[in-house]
Amino acid sequence: MESHFSTYFKFPEELVRLTCDDRLSSDRGYFRFGKDAVLFGRLASGGVAKSPDCEMRDMESAVRMGEGGFRLPFDLGEIVDTLYREEYAEEWRNGAVSVLSKPYYFIRPLLPVWARRHLQKIYLRGWDKLTFPRWPVDCSVDNLFEHLLVLALKASGAEKIPFIWFWPDGHKGCALMTHDVETEIGRDFCSTLMDIDDSFGIKASFQVIPEERYSVSPDFLDSITRRGHEFAIHDLNHDGHLYRSKEEFIERAARINAYGRQYGTEGFRAGVLYRKQVWYDELKFAYDMSVPNVAHLDPQRGGCCTVMPYFIGDILEIPVTAIQDYTLFNILGDFSTRIWREQTRMICAKSGLMSFIIHPDYVIEDGERAVYEELLGHLVDLGEQKQVWLSTPSQVNHWWRQRAQMKLVKGPAGWEIENSVDGRARVAYARLDGEKLVYEVDEASRLQSAPLDCLREIEPAVPVGNNISI
Repeated sequence: MESHFSTYFKFPEELVRLTCDDRLSSDRGYFRFGKDAVLFGRLASGGVAKSPDCEMRDMESAVRMGEGGFRLPFDLGEIVDTLYREEYAEEWRNGAVSVLSKPYYFIRPLLPVWARRHLQKIYLRGWDKLTFPRWPVDCSVDNLFEHLLVLALKASGAEKIPFIWFWPDGHKGCALMTHDVETEIGRDFCSTLMDIDDSFGIKASFQVIPEERYSVSPDFLDSITRRGHEFAIHDLNHDGHLYRSKEEFIERAARINAYGRQYGTEGFRAGVLYRKQVWYDELKFAYDMSVPNVAHLDPQRGGCCTVMPYFIGDILEIPVTAIQDYTLFNILGDFSTRIWREQTRMICAKSGLMSFIIHPDYVIEDGERAVYEELLGHLVDLGEQKQVWLSTPSQVNHWWRQRAQMKLVKGPAGWEIENSVDGRARVAYARLDGEKLVYEVDEASRLQSAPLDCLREIEPAVPVGNNISI
């Protein structure tokens, strides 16, 4: 079974000799691994911090090198799972969300937007003082894996380590647009929103609420797919109580699954981005889109600390990596693309996933719509200038599952990709440039992986250099 590390990079496991200490203390807490990866879990020697605000030990110095490999002072799988599943956010595991949300969601339908905004600002005050996850994008998991790749290069003495590039066709990153449809007014604006998206050449995913909020007719769903967009299930009725108890969740999940089958979609997102990953096995979907990268401005705080998709059991998690439009406009009062541009800059530096939530309900007015159109123009620029893949959630799910089945093998002409069924996968190499980790896509793999009838259309490969400072 592959480790999180090898699943992330898809390198030949025999090239990286990594072991983990299994004599761990019982205390869980925070520590660092290098200057830019904050982690949570158990260590072989104890000494963890109780809070990310405290001084934390840098455990990179405790790594033991030798015999062409290295040994970590923690269980890597346990540490990564803790972030992927947000197990460090204990208040949410203990049910604080349900207690706080019950009275609010009882009266929420009666509240105008200005009243909701006021209550939410009170609830979220102090968000900018939170130190972990790091705002506006936290890449602790990605930074950890990059650190480990540097150690693997140093321990083995290899000039470079091959891996399967993150995105198809050598794209340097990925961007997704999603629209959560919360009200009947928002549903009725979807056609106009598709017009806006289409004018920029961007296809989006519309998340629809199957019960109580508005009717979801076959004609409405067909109007989405007929234009090349897609849809997913958005909660059950968006009342904030999906995860209130395990028994209630099981009952609701069965109905949600039935709607997924009825509508013919494999995607899901919970209302208000509430989540409890330990219950995900009840959801019968291929992918979920409910986990934020940083959740300081969401009712359920936490964050998965990665800008890449990852698996939770059989479900692919496609994290939300950018601030939501409602939060930007109504909580921060920012009617610009400044934060979005900063987030895309940071995510592009990691060759990661830029995932947005824009509600049809909140971009109807001219001012908000103009900001959204500026964002779309920025994404088009990223596609053209930075080679970012403008995709959809279902396409990302298909690619990431396909990539998970691929394997790098040594052939007569070098490293080749097995199980690359559509020829879009690329061999890449990680190497050191001084103390910097640099990624490069192999030009030969672009040609070897391409279907024969497309060879003439292939342009010379451009090195995908992250120039990641470690």
